[in-house]
Amino acid sequence: MNNYKVLITGGCGFLGHHLVEYIYKNTNWDIIVIDKLTYASFGFKRFEKSEILTSKRFRIFTWDLSHKLSSGMILELGKVDYILHLGAETHVDNSINDPVSVIYNNVMSTVNLLEYAREIKDTLKTFLYFSTDEVYGVAHEGTSYSENDPQNPKNPYSASKSASEMICISYENTYKIPLMISNTVNIIGERQCVEKFIPKVIRAVRDNQLVEIHSNPDCSKAGSRFYIHAQNVSSAILFILEHGTLGQRYNITSGVEYDNLEIAQKIAAHMNKELKFKFVNFHEDRPGHDLRYDLNGNKLRELGWVQEIGFEESLKQTIDWTLDNQEWLNLTI
Repeated sequence: MNNYKVLITGGCGFLGHHLVEYIYKNTNWDIIVIDKLTYASFGFKRFEKSEILTSKRFRIFTWDLSHKLSSGMILELGKVDYILHLGAETHVDNSINDPVSVIYNNVMSTVNLLEYAREIKDTLKTFLYFSTDEVYGVAHEGTSYSENDPQNPKNPYSASKSASEMICISYENTYKIPLMISNTVNIIGERQCVEKFIPKVIRAVRDNQLVEIHSNPDCSKAGSRFYIHAQNVSSAILFILEHGTLGQRYNITSGVEYDNLEIAQKIAAHMNKELKFKFVNFHEDRPGHDLRYDLNGNKLRELGWVQEIGFEESLKQTIDWTLDNQEWLNLTI
């Protein structure tokens, strides 16, 4: 395998660190991370038990990409073969409460990274923009969105991702940046911030607290999501780099749907604990949240990608790891 150099933004975050580990273990590539080390990264904590931090193949720069890369930073980065842009503010509630900062961060970080890509486009193989299923908006029962369906974001976070996708495409068209885009469903796995649903439920069940379940307006039906383990997402990203076509976008999904009550029940059952819950009309309490998202993953599967770990196994693995490392449930955010 060629000894490429890959730049990963947000590499100290939840998915980012899983991707760094996956590429580190499955290639001989040199890895550069840019991360501004916000609350979501907890510094280098996700790497504290890993050999990666001291590896000669790994370098990290602390930088806020919403600011233009300095000439010194560009000189230090040099030319890379792949840019994987994962770094973003991803919490929907935060985007609803403070839309300007989330939109500014997600859009301007993309623009500034694309400007760097312009500097090295003669040798750059791929700029992969990592996006979300939320850009398509709510998926009603029986609906799954394919790669080129119209987008209809319902909250500032998803709007910032949709806008960034369009800006990436404009740079592809105008400056010939070698672009690919991926859209992904909800991700689970070890060392996830407790603001997210799975670790939040694990903590609530552990502490015998009430779990609020996102539901429809009359509180008769739980919202649903497609969940996929970060290892599978990392596998898909590397697969796309190796087998995808420039100018294309690819949906990454597990193809397995559960409503959030089912997920909470599975977690409580695996922990041998009682689940205390109530339905909450999040459309009233949290405007901009959608009851259901769904992506059609046929394009990537037909290309040959296969998940490495099934959902049931990955959920149990995540629960067990989290219970064995409960400091991750107690970290303040």
